[in-house]
Amino acid sequence: MTQADFLTSALRAPQDLSELDPAGPGRYFNRELSWLGFNWRVLEEAENTRVPLLERMRFLSISATNLDEFYTVRVAGLRELAHAGNTTPAADGLTPAEQLVLIDENARRLLAQQQKVLTDLLTLFEAEGIFIVTRDALSDKDRAFLDEAFLNKVFPVLSPLAIDPAHPFPFIANNGYCLALQLERVRDKRPLKALLPIPGQVDRFIELPADEGQHRFILLEDLLLLHIDSLFPGYRTKAHFGFRVLRDSDLEVEEEAEDLVREFEVALKRRRRGEVVRLTVSTGAPKGLRDIVMRELHVGEEEVIELQGMVGLADLKELVLDARPDLLWPQFMPRVPERVQDHEGNMFLAITQKDMLLHHPYETFDMVVRFVAQAARDPDVVAIKQTLYRTSRNSPIVDALCEAAEDGKSVTALVELKARFDEAANIRQSRRLERAGAHVVYGFLDWKTHAKISQVVRREGDKLVTYTHWGTGNYHPITAKIYTDLSFFTCDAALGRDAAKLFNYLSGYAQPEGLENIMISPHSLKPGMLDHIAAEAEHARNGKPAQIWLKMNSLIEPDMIDALYEASQAGVQIDCVIRGICGLRPGIKGLSETIRVKSIVGRFLEHSRIVCFGNGHGLPHKKARVFISSADWMGRNLNRRVETGIEILNATVKAQIVSQIMAANLADQAQSWVMSPDGSFERQPVPEGEFAFSCHRFFMENPSLSGRGSAGASDVPKLTHTEES
Repeated sequence: MTQADFLTSALRAPQDLSELDPAGPGRYFNRELSWLGFNWRVLEEAENTRVPLLERMRFLSISATNLDEFYTVRVAGLRELAHAGNTTPAADGLTPAEQLVLIDENARRLLAQQQKVLTDLLTLFEAEGIFIVTRDALSDKDRAFLDEAFLNKVFPVLSPLAIDPAHPFPFIANNGYCLALQLERVRDKRPLKALLPIPGQVDRFIELPADEGQHRFILLEDLLLLHIDSLFPGYRTKAHFGFRVLRDSDLEVEEEAEDLVREFEVALKRRRRGEVVRLTVSTGAPKGLRDIVMRELHVGEEEVIELQGMVGLADLKELVLDARPDLLWPQFMPRVPERVQDHEGNMFLAITQKDMLLHHPYETFDMVVRFVAQAARDPDVVAIKQTLYRTSRNSPIVDALCEAAEDGKSVTALVELKARFDEAANIRQSRRLERAGAHVVYGFLDWKTHAKISQVVRREGDKLVTYTHWGTGNYHPITAKIYTDLSFFTCDAALGRDAAKLFNYLSGYAQPEGLENIMISPHSLKPGMLDHIAAEAEHARNGKPAQIWLKMNSLIEPDMIDALYEASQAGVQIDCVIRGICGLRPGIKGLSETIRVKSIVGRFLEHSRIVCFGNGHGLPHKKARVFISSADWMGRNLNRRVETGIEILNATVKAQIVSQIMAANLADQAQSWVMSPDGSFERQPVPEGEFAFSCHRFFMENPSLSGRGSAGASDVPKLTHTEES
C-alpha cells in the first residue's frame, strides 16, 4: 500500500446531511462532548490487547485522572453558568444546562465502562501473578504483617471523626476520599456515625508478602476496615461506604491585584474550598448516612454517582510495577543528535553550524537542559531569558537559571502563575529565582503566557550573538519523555530580534512592532493563519495544487473552522491530526468534503503543533510554508494567551517536519482513530494480514532521522513492511 493510499484510505465518501444548516451552529461539534470522546479513546487503549498489560492499567488510570480534571474545571464552569441562569449557547448552539445533561449521561456511561475494564484487567493480572486481595482472603501471616504496617505506617496519620452535634461535619478537600461509618457500641448498642478520611500521603495499594514472581496488594481502605477497633475502641461496624469529593478548581483572581504572587497564594487556598461538583459513592450506603454526607456537602442527587466497584481509579497508577518490565512497553532510550556528539556536546557550536530541530521524546530533552546549563556556565554568555509555563519540581532548567544569576549574568524568567494545577509549584520556583538574583516577571493578569522560548545572548569576538530555542511543549524534563514535541534551535539574527521584542513585551507590556519571522497571539497569530488558509483557497480556485496539513491537540476556534470549511469548498485538500477536542465536522457534502480528521492515541501523547501549507505546490514540496507553534486552535490560545507561531525557513528542517514527521503521522494506522461527520471516532481499519504502520514505532526505530539534520523526502516511511507493528 502506498503512502497516498494510507492518506486517503480512511477518507469516507462525503455524507449528505441535508438537515444541517451550513451557516448554523450545527456545523460545529460540541467542545465538551468532543473532549469526552477523546477520553473514551484513552479508555479504549486500556482494552487494546496490543498494549502491554501494565500499560493498559496506566491508560485506565489516565482516563480517570482526565475525567476528574474535566469535572473540576469544565463541568464546574458550566454549572456556575447554569446556576446563574445563563442561557447563552456555545458555538454549537447548546446552552450550559443542555450541555450538562449530555455530559452527565456520557460521563456516567464512561465511569461504568471504567469499572468493567478494571474487572477485566484484574482477571488478566491474576494470570500474571498480580493479585488484589480482599479482607476475607487474608491468611494469619497476612494479618500479622498488616497489623504491623497499620501501626507503623498508617495509624499516625489517621484522623477518625465522629459526626454529632459536638463534632461538626469536617471539610473534605478536593479529591478527598473518606470512609463513612455506621458504628455500634458493643456494650449497649449505642449508634455512632463517623468519618475516616483516607490519607493521600499513604499509598492506596499496600503490598503484601508474596511468593517469588508474584505481587499481592490490599486496598488501603480494606486495611483501615480491618482495624476499626483500634480507631474506635469498643465499637463494631454495622455498615460503611466510601465517597470521594471533586470540587470546583478554577481560580478567581482580582483584576486589580497589586501583588500577583500573594493574590495567587490566596486564590489557591480558595480553590480547596470550591463547591462540590461531583460526589462519587460506593454501593451499599445506608440511606441515612448517605443523606448526611450529601446534605453536609451541599449536593443533590444530580451530583452523585454511585459506583459498583473501586472509587478513585486514578490511584491505579500505583499498580504499574517497575518490577515487571515484561508487562511494560519495551525500554526506549532517547537519542542524542549526532551533530551535538560531533561537537563534543557543545550546543552553541552545533547550532552555529546549522539550525537544529529535535523531535521529542525520540531525541532527548536533555539537549534543551544542556542548552540552558551551558549558557549558565559559559563566561561569554551575558544574558539569558526564559519562559516557564510548566516545569518539574526539581527543575534542572531553574537550577541553571539560578546558577547563572548567582554568577552575575543577567537572567530574566517569565513565570506563568496561571498554569492550571501548577500555580503553587510556579510560585515556589519564582521565589527561588528571585533569591538567586534573577529578574522574575509574571506576564499579563488577563492572559496566560503559554509561549515556549529560551534566549541566550553570547559575546563572540566584537559582537553579540543571540541563540534561541522555540518549543511546542513545556520546559518539563519528565513529561518530555512521554509527550511528542518539537524543539527548534537557531542563531538566526531575525529570530533573535523577534525573541528580544517578545520578552520586552512580556515584561513591559508594549506591543512589539516589526516582528520579522514570528506571529504572536493574541495579536497576529490568528489573523496570520487565516490569511494563509485564504491564500491556499485562492490557489485552489486558480487551479493550482492546494493542501493544508494540521497537527495539534485541539481545533475548536469557530473562525478557524469556518476558514477551513471555506477552503474545503474551494477545493483545498485538508488533512488534520487532532489528538483531542475537534469542533470541525469533516466529510460533509458541500461543507467539508475534502477534510479528513484523525486522532492518534498511543504510547506517547501527541502534543506538537504543526501547520503546513502547500503554497500552490501541494505537499510535500520544498516551497511549502511550514510553521510550528505553542498554540492549539482554541479561543483561549488565539485570543486570550500569549503564544508564538514560527515559520521554518531552513530547507532541511522544513523537509524533516513535512516529509518525516507529518507524513508519518498521516500514514499511521496502528493507533489512529478517524472522525465521522457526527463527531464520533472509529479505529482506522487495517485489512486483515496487512502491516499496520505505527508512527511511534517508526520514529523509535529510525535513528537516522535524528542524524545531522539532513533528512529529506527520501526518508518518508515506505509503507510496504511485512513485519508486525
